[in-house]
Amino acid sequence: MTHNSSIFSGPKIALFEPDIPQNTAAIIRTCACLGAELEIIEPCGFLLNDKRFKRVVMDYMDNKEIKFYQSFDRFYKDKKNHRIVLMTTKASISYTKFKFEKNDTILFGRESAGVPEKVHGLIKNKLKIPMKNNKRSLNISSSVAIILAESLKQTNLI
Repeated sequence: MTHNSSIFSGPKIALFEPDIPQNTAAIIRTCACLGAELEIIEPCGFLLNDKRFKRVVMDYMDNKEIKFYQSFDRFYKDKKNHRIVLMTTKASISYTKFKFEKNDTILFGRESAGVPEKVHGLIKNKLKIPMKNNKRSLNISSSVAIILAESLKQTNLI
């Protein structure tokens, strides 16, 4: 499944080597319901026929086209004329202090390990969701929903 990005106008959610099928399925549903394109940078830590994935994705997989990249290098090369925004607990800037643009690609790391230092070094815009009481992180599907909603609100797409 691929989506023709040239006709899509709106935020894109990119997942770097996702490794938990239920989270990816929940993100597919969120993107389908809110009108965002999903991009997956492989390898995934599961197969798309995984029963845990199918249970959560339900029938949303048919309604949402996903663009797959075989590697981060291919993804990054394809994005050379687009802004990538990395969501990371290592960032110092809150997403609430950032001005999203309509065609941003918002990148989320692996649930188990984030993104490698190489990726951190290549991406200029890095944001975080502030946590109370020094908590480590939210579930990635919750994080995607928060950031996607804020992006859509700021760009008047919802």
